[in-house]
Amino acid sequence: MRNRRGQIIDGWLLIDKPLEKTSAFIVNKVKYVFDARKVGHSGTLDPLATGLLPIAFGKATKTIPYIMDKKKVYHFTLTFGESRTTDDAEGEVIARSDVRPSDADIEQALIQFQGEIMQIPPIFSAIKVGGKRSYDLARQGELPQLKQRPARIDSFRMIERLDQDRAKFEVISGKGVYMRSLARDLAVACQSVGYISELRRLKVGPFDVTDAFSLDKIVGNDKKGEASLDLILPVETALDDIPALALTSEEATDLRFGRSLGIDQLKDRISLEVELPDGVLRAMNGGHFIGLCRFEEERLRPIRVF
Repeated sequence: MRNRRGQIIDGWLLIDKPLEKTSAFIVNKVKYVFDARKVGHSGTLDPLATGLLPIAFGKATKTIPYIMDKKKVYHFTLTFGESRTTDDAEGEVIARSDVRPSDADIEQALIQFQGEIMQIPPIFSAIKVGGKRSYDLARQGELPQLKQRPARIDSFRMIERLDQDRAKFEVISGKGVYMRSLARDLAVACQSVGYISELRRLKVGPFDVTDAFSLDKIVGNDKKGEASLDLILPVETALDDIPALALTSEEATDLRFGRSLGIDQLKDRISLEVELPDGVLRAMNGGHFIGLCRFEEERLRPIRVF
């Protein structure tokens, strides 16, 4: 469906983000070539990062918060010996160290970066300080004092020692973890300094970079509204790892109108693996995605209906 505001498109598009392009640039470019009315993304990638950038269209934008909370997998290269303003290769050198940790030193330091940790975000980040973006303040010569934030690291391991100056790592993390901070802090824990020289995101929740398309393939001849809708994944693809609950047509209608359902009528359809007090479920009717719901006070209540 088209009008002056663009096509109504619902679903997900997986982009393998190239170097030196901002996430905002890619969203705007995709919005143009699809002539889409509403587009967003789940998790910014820095210009010097590559890899998986899931793009949400229309109703899929409602599921972005659920994607943001999911596990993410990154590979990055940490270069020892220099500290930079941006904590990546884009910044200016602000400190140097002659220390190059051994593999054993790195493995020992990694222990403190497992599980729930606290980290200070990079100064060049989108965090707001006094109503202004931290990176804007930094570019104006100010050095905002950012507070520590909790971060969850499920796995952080060295996968290759490239040479004396560089090592490659894999990180599996939760929401809101800054890879640049992680690299910076690991170098300091190794009695050195360092920055990320390469960063690639491989997974976001159920999405994998191996299923993503290059920006060139999406953009094609760069004509408005001529990108193929065959590349769009269904909205519910983002929620595949949330347990599904089959509903009758009448029950689906109740949820759509905001009415809750009694637990007694659903007990025989609920997996024992779901924790009823706070477990989120995918409501389905005949293969159609209805929305997300949760059990509260012995009732199934809609959280987000589509």
